[in-house]
Amino acid sequence: MHDNDIELPPGTDTSVPATARVYDALLGGSTNLAVDREAADVFAQHIPQARECARINRSALIRGVEYLVRSAGIDQIIDIGCGLPTAQNTHQVAAGINPEARVVYVDHDPVVIAHANTLLADSHSAIVIEADLLDPDDILSRTELRGFLDFQRPIALLIVGMIMQISDEQRPNDIIAALMAALPSGSHLLLTSWPDTGEPEQAALSAACIETLGNGWMRPISVLESHFLGMEMVPPGLEYIPRWFPEDPDRPVAEVADLQPYERTQMAGIARKA
Repeated sequence: MHDNDIELPPGTDTSVPATARVYDALLGGSTNLAVDREAADVFAQHIPQARECARINRSALIRGVEYLVRSAGIDQIIDIGCGLPTAQNTHQVAAGINPEARVVYVDHDPVVIAHANTLLADSHSAIVIEADLLDPDDILSRTELRGFLDFQRPIALLIVGMIMQISDEQRPNDIIAALMAALPSGSHLLLTSWPDTGEPEQAALSAACIETLGNGWMRPISVLESHFLGMEMVPPGLEYIPRWFPEDPDRPVAEVADLQPYERTQMAGIARKA
């Protein structure tokens, strides 16, 4: 792969890694630069299963969307921090269940926006907006968003692999609350993040993210639970992703102690707004 094979928007800083491109590199995608692949290697140095961790996070997105569209009957989704995966994007998973489902992708990386615009050029079911999770009011005020989705009907908000990149000082719960306040009753929140239970692998994942991207904080499980703002959790609640199957919450799963340490680096949950 050569960096000059990738079309980059004017002004793209190719000297520093970007979250979406590093994630793409960890997933084995092709829309990344040498600096991003080097960052992915740093992740692998800190935690050898870093690429498997990326795939685990991706599996949570897919399982979550399947539940939201099939079981919860949601046909409108806002996916913030959508990134650059090469297959099984949110709108593709949703359309496989309900062809009428609509998805608005939100990202602040211009490379993501350019890639998504190309991917969605012929799509009538998904659009992309360049905006930042740190500015929820800006996201919610976009005419493209308001014109594409019906805010009188339930909407699913996806914040997958993103909230750990927001520091405590940036008040992640306030950001989530601002977004959810604009959504009607029956809307859902799907979120993944990094728990802090003292596992060395959890600390290694956070250290790799801070070293390469300058952010990435694990938090106690009680804090992760607070991200859901007291809303009703969908069974099985907040859970380690390898044990998290919202469409089949009674499915037999491995005991937490039997999970590999790297399988305890990420948790997922869905909550419903009353």
